[in-house]
Amino acid sequence: MHVLVVDDEPVIRSGLVKMTERYTPSFSRITTAENGIAALERIRESEPDIVLTDIRMPKMDGLELSRVLQEEYPHIAIVVISGYNDFEYAQTCMRFGVKHYLLKPVTKPDIHEVLDRLVRRPARGYMPPSRYVEWIDRMEKHIWALQKDELGEVAQRWRDHCVSAGMPLAQLKELLDDCHTLLLKRFEARKYAPVSDKTYMRATGVKEALEAFEQCLMQMADALFAVRSGNFRDPMEEAKAYIDGRLSQEISLEQVAAMVGLTPTYFSALFKKMTNETFVKYRINKRMEKAKELLSVPHIRIVDVAAEVGYDDYPHFTKTFKKIVGVSPSDYRTGLGIK
Repeated sequence: MHVLVVDDEPVIRSGLVKMTERYTPSFSRITTAENGIAALERIRESEPDIVLTDIRMPKMDGLELSRVLQEEYPHIAIVVISGYNDFEYAQTCMRFGVKHYLLKPVTKPDIHEVLDRLVRRPARGYMPPSRYVEWIDRMEKHIWALQKDELGEVAQRWRDHCVSAGMPLAQLKELLDDCHTLLLKRFEARKYAPVSDKTYMRATGVKEALEAFEQCLMQMADALFAVRSGNFRDPMEEAKAYIDGRLSQEISLEQVAAMVGLTPTYFSALFKKMTNETFVKYRINKRMEKAKELLSVPHIRIVDVAAEVGYDDYPHFTKTFKKIVGVSPSDYRTGLGIK
């Protein structure tokens, strides 16, 4: 399990970490943040299972952090730490799903008692439906975006939960097969029919079954990548066609990424890898190619050429054209014998 400790005072933050480190069984990760804003950044990078947060902090306090977590990450357990005078204020967190409070000064027994309540094992083999659906959502998202690192992290958290729940092998296989079937149905709705080997059904142990299921997820991502790289659907060709057809418009990387069904970060990296150019560089070069075509038509004014390739600022167009082509637009036209 992963615990995030949030407090703006370094000494208190360090103390909370040390008390949490002494808890048995130990946590796989204990991370820290100095305020609510920093905490949200950490959570979006890697979701914790438990958040221990002070109520009073600069930039974003524990109350606001609890509100955001309730909206975006309702499955994360929150423990609010408050001073005696803040306790009544802290109780307003109840409507944000907070069920655990600690009064300062916090001691090791206090921390360990609340962790006992949060870490206490559920009924053997039980998996909360909300958590199950959440994991399915994330698996689908990361496979479709070809985010294999993130997919591996989700699979690891799934594995840890199944192991900690003490799920029998037969029940685990049933759960994995149900998950696999649901993912296939979701991808079929996206007009993609992945083929993956259900080796997890032949596993002789829990660990083997979970490892086989993770390989099954990776196979889905690899197959999708192969499909997109072939004739059926190449997202880079779709992206380039979309850009080429809108050179006069100010379209963003985020827009194009959404159009091809990829996250902006992954799309940016994949676009550069496949074209040897950044998104911005590719669009500029295409605009200049289009500008050269238009400049070869005598009756089109240079200022209209600029507008046609997305430059309302004429000086900026001439500067960019000269930088890419090597001569100004007027000199380029003169070189074609057009006056």
